[in-house]
Amino acid sequence: MLNSEIVLVGGSGKTGGRIFKRLEARGLNVRAASRSSARPFDWEDRSTWRGALEGASSAYVAFQPDLSVAWAAEAIEVLARIAVECGLDHIVLLSGRGEEGALRSEAALKASGIGTTILRASWFCQNFSEGAFLEPLRAGRLQLPAGEIREPFLDADDIADAAVAALTDPRHRNKTYELTGPRALTFRQAVAEIAEAAGRPIAYEQVSMADFTGGLAAAGLPQGVIELLEELFGQVLDGRNSSTMSGVTEILDRPATDFSQYARRTAATGIWSA
Repeated sequence: MLNSEIVLVGGSGKTGGRIFKRLEARGLNVRAASRSSARPFDWEDRSTWRGALEGASSAYVAFQPDLSVAWAAEAIEVLARIAVECGLDHIVLLSGRGEEGALRSEAALKASGIGTTILRASWFCQNFSEGAFLEPLRAGRLQLPAGEIREPFLDADDIADAAVAALTDPRHRNKTYELTGPRALTFRQAVAEIAEAAGRPIAYEQVSMADFTGGLAAAGLPQGVIELLEELFGQVLDGRNSSTMSGVTEILDRPATDFSQYARRTAATGIWSA
């Protein structure tokens, strides 16, 4: 592995940045590929794909905006074909749980003949601290169209550790891992744990989908992001993914990080302070 190059497609994202730091710390030859990298990669500009992959032996792929979008599977199919032509022999794909589009993308990747590792991840804990939920939490009230459905929130650091293992240990090739946190919580419970860790009151309010999407539009979020969140809350968050799975332990030989651990660690940075 020391003489091989690993390319991280989506290397500046929540997981890609963490993976880059871990691989670099190991002294491995790793390169991030994003729209702003020296050798750019843009999911909406396929002329960039080959240049970003050339010279690599393996890749981590985090699709944007989400594998649930209609064109994702076809894009993954084309990317896999180019990867094979460029000499890559392994792709680690960040996938989603319970999404039909994600399953189609996984199938397209496997059909290419390249070695694969599939990491099916539940909702990220970091959506509360590095995503759309951060500012409402800092303002003291998070409003979402989610009631009593539970989600086993997953720490992005666990995803990064799992991806590093998959990229560096051939035992994980051609396997699929279901990655979740060890405990399923409602969004209301998650916000309560964040409030406790932050030492300040933060309210959670369940709202209608119309009020939710209207608020996002008023806040200036792009329509594509709004539609994605509407699909995730309206379809995927229906209880199908509430069960916890053992994928983190299987690939890392340690327990998954509990949401309370994430909340305490993150609150200590002051990011949720008023």
